[in-house]
Amino acid sequence: MFDRIAELAIRRSRLVLVVAAVAVVLMGALGAGAFGKLLPGGFDDPSSQSSRARTVITDKFGGESNLVLLVRAPEGGVDAASARQQGKELTAGLKEEKTVANVISYWDTGNPDLRSEDGEQAMVLAHVKGGDTKERENAKEIIDEYTGAGDGGLTVEAGGSAAVGDDMGTYSSEDLVLAETIALPLTLLLLLFVFGSVVSALLPLAIGLIAIVGTFAELFLLGSVASISITATNLTTALGLGLGIDYALLMVSRFREQLAKGASVDDAVRHTVHTAGRTVAFSAATVAVALAALLVFPQYFLRSFGYAGVGVVAIAAVSTLFVMPALLNVLGHRVNKGRLPWAGRTERHDDSRVPFWGRLARTAMRRPALTALPVLAVLLLAASPLLGISIGIADERSLPEDAASRQVSARLAENFNGSDAAAVHVVMDESVGTAPLGSYAGRLSRLDGVVRVEASTGTYTGGQAAAPGPRNAALGRPQAQRINVVSDLAPMSDAAQDLVKDVRAVAAPEGTEPLVGGRDAALVDSKDSITGLIPLAGGLIALTTFVLLFLFTGSVVQPLRALVLNIASLGAALGVMTWMFQDGHFSDLFGFTPQPMEVSMTLLMFCIAFGLSMDYEVFVTSRIKELHDQGADNETAVVDGLGHTGRIVSAAACLLAVSFFAFGTAGISYMQMFGLGSGLAILIDAVAVRGVLVPAAMRLLGRSAWYAPPFLRKVHDRVGLSEGGHEPAPVAERTYEKDPTGV
Repeated sequence: MFDRIAELAIRRSRLVLVVAAVAVVLMGALGAGAFGKLLPGGFDDPSSQSSRARTVITDKFGGESNLVLLVRAPEGGVDAASARQQGKELTAGLKEEKTVANVISYWDTGNPDLRSEDGEQAMVLAHVKGGDTKERENAKEIIDEYTGAGDGGLTVEAGGSAAVGDDMGTYSSEDLVLAETIALPLTLLLLLFVFGSVVSALLPLAIGLIAIVGTFAELFLLGSVASISITATNLTTALGLGLGIDYALLMVSRFREQLAKGASVDDAVRHTVHTAGRTVAFSAATVAVALAALLVFPQYFLRSFGYAGVGVVAIAAVSTLFVMPALLNVLGHRVNKGRLPWAGRTERHDDSRVPFWGRLARTAMRRPALTALPVLAVLLLAASPLLGISIGIADERSLPEDAASRQVSARLAENFNGSDAAAVHVVMDESVGTAPLGSYAGRLSRLDGVVRVEASTGTYTGGQAAAPGPRNAALGRPQAQRINVVSDLAPMSDAAQDLVKDVRAVAAPEGTEPLVGGRDAALVDSKDSITGLIPLAGGLIALTTFVLLFLFTGSVVQPLRALVLNIASLGAALGVMTWMFQDGHFSDLFGFTPQPMEVSMTLLMFCIAFGLSMDYEVFVTSRIKELHDQGADNETAVVDGLGHTGRIVSAAACLLAVSFFAFGTAGISYMQMFGLGSGLAILIDAVAVRGVLVPAAMRLLGRSAWYAPPFLRKVHDRVGLSEGGHEPAPVAERTYEKDPTGV
């Protein structure tokens, strides 16, 4: 296959580039509409009890109250004649909206629970229709029309899950633009610094652009037929730019190395495709496997990252394998055009002039305990906060403090006697007698933390019932009943989650199967769903990675060594993020609110960082294996392999980390965590693992590092695809491209 790719690039290079240009234009036209197809949210398991409860409430009761309009009145409070008149007009107008249902307001019902304790604020609750596909769009229209300061003096602000979703979508788009504005110039400067040539520096950006544009087109197509999270765009840009640069960096470096050895352009292209191209193919497979594991989860938020991640990896790899060789063939020696003053020239060095990464590898191999144990100690210390990790799902606390929906949520918690928006919803999709229903609601009202329980039979407090009012009547249907359990517990807290479990444990009326929903119930169900599937996802990642690395190396020890070392570096990065985002360190600097680790983004960060760690594992191991197959002893293969690849890996890691670190400026805290954590994991892996732990482990393993049982050796000989090289240079001849950075 690689022979045909190389010959296609040499014989039909201009045709390949024309086809690629046309494809980019078409993908760009499709991708431009991606944002209109993507959705906020997606954190819930659609088959969970809370999701089924929401479906019944939507079908039978007009939907949960996902929009809260918080109305502040001028002097005289919400009971003044003018405020009452304006409040009724606001309510009537909202009821006329076709995209809104189940409107409940203080002025319609007179319910004191919808009035603040100081009498200056009141709530209007509503359900914005549209489900996953139209809810954000419809909510935005309602929020834009009804919020702000009115002519009569009322001030209206929007809260609730629909408003939070709208704010998250807005901040996500803004974060993406800001991250790109930061990452692209810095990336270009770093590429110029690494390559020392303008033309060489622009080539990786071209591959990154193709990967991003292509994946946006993929998201547009998928978003037209399935629910895709808008946050997937952030991953697309960071990973597309980073992987495009990673793969192109490897190809360009190998091509320039061959030209420096005196190879013709055609031979340099062939050698580059056979060696670096093969490495790119395997590297992409390992990253794609890690991201494909996200597809086992039912939440479309996670599945979206699986679709986007696998797509961006595949497009980056394909464009690197086909477009990059064609570009290199057309450019030839002009790949070094635009050489900058600090650029070094290719030189030959003897053993005493081995590059830094080769010297570091030699030191680690000769003193494995002295070099590896301190590194392992630091990684374990960094990972220690994981012992106290707690997990949650995204809510308004993920937004900046000045976000309108977050401010509304804070005022609801401070000024109202329990928030209806955070209530636990119990729904029974069958007929229930008055006496059993009242008895059940009374038992629910005795649970710890419950302020009141609202049912069609009345409002219950401490087991005692008050007469039903207009609002209570709306909770009953001939063939369905709905109960709201309102508490004074902090939303998403451990106590609120315990309340959900307590509600589910209360004996239900005979012959009924209540469904318990609401925000806290969704958190409980999401945690159970995700944690229950993590062993399956982890097992798939480990198994497929093991198989791929075995096919690449022919060893059963190398995959195990790679898995163990990658887990060590990932644990350190996750531990640091827990120390920051859960325990609150540097919260003032980055402007986030400490809270439990967002379960979906933590899992995503693990998969991304694991895949990229394996990316660099393949980069390094490919060169070591190439030298080993040429007959080099263990130390020479490792030292020379890292001498060749260490600078490439470190440069690629820095470039990719910049793409992720740019999201440290995000307004949404879980995007900050994802960006900072992924960038940190990449740097830890490139420096501590590849630079120190890999050579130390190779020294301790010795010849057993390449062990495989005889029957597996036969399998590898038949189907293995390890890099064999093309016209390899003699082992004794060590040629290094001088690093202009001095690294």
